Amino acid sequence: MFEKIMVPVDLAHADKLEKALTAAAGLAKANDTPVTYVAVTTSLPGKLAHNPEEFAAKLDGFAQQQGSKFGIKTDARSYVSHDPTIDLDATLIRAVKETGADVVVMATHIPNVADHFWPSNGGTVATHTDASVFLIRGH
Repeated sequence: MFEKIMVPVDLAHADKLEKALTAAAGLAKANDTPVTYVAVTTSLPGKLAHNPEEFAAKLDGFAQQQGSKFGIKTDARSYVSHDPTIDLDATLIRAVKETGADVVVMATHIPNVADHFWPSNGGTVATHTDASVFLIRGH
């Protein structure tokens, strides 16, 4: 049914992604589909890594851990952005195209007033790609 699943992750908040990670893994197992975990970082040192190479290694480790935990095929792709907050939508859209994902499973928040003025990341990805987008609320 699906060829490739992409899961955007924020490694700084991986503990809050459990529902989305579990949903993606269940979809992957049911369809024998590989999962690509995608994350965005800056070229500057941060809390998670001193440089993009270290960040990519941590993301690779995360993907391997998810593969072992759920018994699925995984890989990882990190993207470097000048300002991930501003560039996140464009980077995720590029990642969907570059990974060949036809499904994106994303964690999301409960909608609030600001969502009436600014589109959500998931909504933007769904609007600008051919992928199906599953938004998973954490609570």
